[in-house]
Amino acid sequence: MIKNIKWLVLVSLTFMACNDDEIVATYDSTDGLPLTAGTADFSNYVALGDSFAAGFSDGALFIEGQKGAYPNILAQQFALVGGGTFTTPLMADNTGGLLLGGNVVQGVRLYFNGAAPVPVAGVPTTEITNKLTGNFNNMGIPGAKSFHLLASGYGNAAGVASGLASPYFSRFSSSATTTVLADALAQTPTFFSLWIGGNDVLGYALSGGDGTNPITPTATFEGAYNSLASQMASGGRKGVVANIPYVDALPHFTTVPFNPLTSKVLGLGNVAVGEATITALNNQLYGPLKQALTAFGAGGRINLLSLTGSNPLLIKDESLTNLSAQLTAAFTPTLGASTAAVYGAIFGQARQATATDLVLLPTQSVISSAPTASTSGLGFAPTAPLDKFGITYPLQDKHILIPSEIQELQTATDAYNVTIEAAAVANNLAIFDAKMLMNQLKTGITRNNFTISTAFATGGAFSLDGFHPTPRGYALIANEFIKAINSKYGSNLNGVNLGNYRILFPRDAANF
Repeated sequence: MIKNIKWLVLVSLTFMACNDDEIVATYDSTDGLPLTAGTADFSNYVALGDSFAAGFSDGALFIEGQKGAYPNILAQQFALVGGGTFTTPLMADNTGGLLLGGNVVQGVRLYFNGAAPVPVAGVPTTEITNKLTGNFNNMGIPGAKSFHLLASGYGNAAGVASGLASPYFSRFSSSATTTVLADALAQTPTFFSLWIGGNDVLGYALSGGDGTNPITPTATFEGAYNSLASQMASGGRKGVVANIPYVDALPHFTTVPFNPLTSKVLGLGNVAVGEATITALNNQLYGPLKQALTAFGAGGRINLLSLTGSNPLLIKDESLTNLSAQLTAAFTPTLGASTAAVYGAIFGQARQATATDLVLLPTQSVISSAPTASTSGLGFAPTAPLDKFGITYPLQDKHILIPSEIQELQTATDAYNVTIEAAAVANNLAIFDAKMLMNQLKTGITRNNFTISTAFATGGAFSLDGFHPTPRGYALIANEFIKAINSKYGSNLNGVNLGNYRILFPRDAANF
């Protein structure tokens, strides 16, 4: 039986090469017209948002990643037409991660070692309680949902351990009781960007829809967003907002196939061993399961594995009728009551995955591993042969998004985008269609003679965590924001050259 499935994506180190040693913003004036601000005033630009605004990348926030955040790129272009200083609450290192009272509470960044993303060596040095002082134009808060930007105490370090406060905002909030919005308005910005709402659905998606991180109710989002947009735009202040893409535009949810189980994979490279494994699985598990389920009108849940094709993962689908009692009764004559009860509990809502399911990126390392008492979903650790996640034991809710969960996410995203677009119109703001951009990235976008896409690690748009952009991805986003600003306010800002922004960061910070 398979003991380990390696990463399906192997990337040559050449794909990680940077075109330049540093992140450098450039501009050109190929249209022959001077750069202008139009009717906008960029002298004091403030950015509100989440981890995208902060420059999160490769699973962490770190200095060089922050420098390449889209608000920083925008500010560099704004500076060419009268924009002022743009400050960022920089982390203490390029290792990434956070400490609270000396204890690690956020992990370090990832790098690609030639086979898989792995953490860099070292430990974080950014201590949350080491308070930063002064105003910060970049108010991007990793992990923030829409309503968090209005929450008093969201920057109180005392609430970090209990999850009531942001470890990132706690480092630079003006007080323990302030809000993100209040600290933004206190700077009397002349122009702002607002891109928030991704985490209102993404938290649910990243947890596989298991209920531990629910989708923000539409009414809650609408109230929070309208308050944010109207207060930031008060007095006729100009700004730009962005809508929310579907999660299936992110490689975190599309990289791992639903059907990776070939005879070669199951045989650890040896096709003959894999074929023998498949034959045994069909005779001892899949065949008996299908026969029993067929008797209960649910034979379509399980099909025999193919010796020559790509076979689907075994998953739990909580939306299915639970046939545990029926399976227990069916297997009792051959397995005995106690063993049959285990089979019934394990396979009562089991089925094989289909192309309509989304397998989460971290699930790659779970496939073929042994369930434990805490991960099995049943409170006990199953024994052989029922001890291989995705093969002889169903992957659990947190490992995969099923169609009903995907529909929940899309419904919420659609509702959020209606709110965002209405707020942009009501407050006379520019709007960047991020949803459309992310959809285009699925097949690739060519800019500055570079083609970038959502392909994991090699596509250039997204970093190794699968849902935060690379510096080049952030540069593309900044350019799209600029297009929206130019269209709305009659400015003539030019975008940056994507070739000046790296794809992935190397292992050693000395090589940045």
